[in-house]
Amino acid sequence: MINAILIERDPPPYRASLTKIDESQLSAGDVTVRVEYSTLNYKDALAITGKAPVVRQFPMVPGIDFAGTVEHSSNPSYKSGDKVLLNGWGVGESHWGGLSQLARIKADWLIPLPAALTARQAMAVGTAGYTAMLSVMALERHGIRPGDGEILVTGAAGGVGSVAVALLSKLGFRVAAMTGRPAESEFLKQLGAAEILDRAPFAGAGKPLAKERWAGAIDVVGSHTLANVCASLRYGGVVAACGLAGGMDFPATVAPFILRGITLAGIDSVMRPRPDRVEAWRRLSKDLEVKKLELLADEISLAEALERAGSLLEGRVRGRIIVDVNR
Repeated sequence: MINAILIERDPPPYRASLTKIDESQLSAGDVTVRVEYSTLNYKDALAITGKAPVVRQFPMVPGIDFAGTVEHSSNPSYKSGDKVLLNGWGVGESHWGGLSQLARIKADWLIPLPAALTARQAMAVGTAGYTAMLSVMALERHGIRPGDGEILVTGAAGGVGSVAVALLSKLGFRVAAMTGRPAESEFLKQLGAAEILDRAPFAGAGKPLAKERWAGAIDVVGSHTLANVCASLRYGGVVAACGLAGGMDFPATVAPFILRGITLAGIDSVMRPRPDRVEAWRRLSKDLEVKKLELLADEISLAEALERAGSLLEGRVRGRIIVDVNR
């Protein structure tokens, strides 16, 4: 028997609890991983609280990412003792996830843990950091370089935003960090932000075109914030959109696209092809300062993930939440 968070709704009501499950109950797969660390992400918090229909089938073990050691494998790609990690692929939504001491997974969904990172460090980065790296890579792919001008990061005190600030700063960009939590200003400066901006001016309806300022941006908010970021990009600017914390809508006009030639690059981390995943984690192991991970990370137990989910949804959590599934 192993410990896991299990989400059930039969019989009603919808509920998430820490319980014991048998290994035989795990989802189908050709690799069984002894999980060392998982994380608590925004999507996990939605699943645990039932605030959005994230879970596709019940019962479900949440946890969209994890890192650990292969215990059994019937796939030649992995053998017992291999260090691996996983992000996305519907794990924690339609396939039992990482908030458990064991996970059974398809080998194609795993990638090797980079040698420069421990399992704990990888989960200090987690899906949020992996998404941040994909966003940085998108800016680079569209030709944005440190000499081109400032980069804006919205939702900067959250998981994706905080890692994005740290990465961009390390790569030589001047970063402006937008947040609705002024108390986190010093934290963001420690990560490398050169300027802290209040989110309020970006949160409401704005003009089709604003004064040109940003060479690029990473947006985790969506809605009016994303529209206002697009309106204030410089000619040829690029925004990587990777979140919807402020809403799924996009109340914008085509003006900045056709008058300033800007690019809106969508970032998906769930179904990303394997080569992109491997490259993103290679870059993370090289371009993210390990010492900054401790500024980003707060470690909790499996049981504490249940109570912390509500705080995350309310925007009262900064950085990354690592879950030690074995305590």
